[in-house]
Amino acid sequence: MSKILVKDVEGVRHLSFNRPDKRNALDLDMYRQLTEYLMQGESDNEIRAFLLSGEANCFTAGNDVADFLQNSDLGPNHPAVRFLFCLLELKKPMVAAVSGSAVGIGTTLLLHCDLVYADNSARFQLPFVNLALVPEAGASMLLPELVGYQKAAELLLLGDPFDAVTACELKLINGLVPTETLLQTAMDKAKRLAAQPPQALQQTRQLMRPHKHRVQHQMHLELEAFGERLKSDEAKARFQAFLGKA
Repeated sequence: MSKILVKDVEGVRHLSFNRPDKRNALDLDMYRQLTEYLMQGESDNEIRAFLLSGEANCFTAGNDVADFLQNSDLGPNHPAVRFLFCLLELKKPMVAAVSGSAVGIGTTLLLHCDLVYADNSARFQLPFVNLALVPEAGASMLLPELVGYQKAAELLLLGDPFDAVTACELKLINGLVPTETLLQTAMDKAKRLAAQPPQALQQTRQLMRPHKHRVQHQMHLELEAFGERLKSDEAKARFQAFLGKA
């Protein structure tokens, strides 16, 4: 059974996290598949938009901690690192449908999406500091720019979970949608994007993201700090406690 389901529909490449026994936690193999499917779609003229979702009413519980600890050298070829920079380089728009848990990367990747919809079961969390780590995916820059410094500090420094209503108020998501129509709503929006004139769509998207190189630089700084934190006694103690509860 594939841990990433892929289906192309009317110009939309739909990628769905499919590891329900682990609450769709992302392991390195899933990162490899995601990057491959995104890059294939980026080079395919028939694919004009992407849609991300999760199976079994869960977006993703974040990184598979045990898998990540066994592969903690965050060089440029690390599957998670390649995925993060792939998100930044995508020219085609991306839509997300969030139900259930969206933890860590499950929230930070949304900062790279163009349209995000969630249902009332969605729960977001950025527990990096809680695990003695630092944020990734440019979140330390993108989140304060989106929600303001004070709110970003609350979300990143305390790491408390927050619901979809709060996410909507913070403009992290575009809207709340009933669970039974969430995926169809997100797919309909993705199809509308796919039907737009592609060059104008992609150029407009690029114009709306004028600070890509600053974000790229911030992501490098984050990864350097993240790698240092992974090796710290502080982080090791937190991970041991986390894995003991899992």
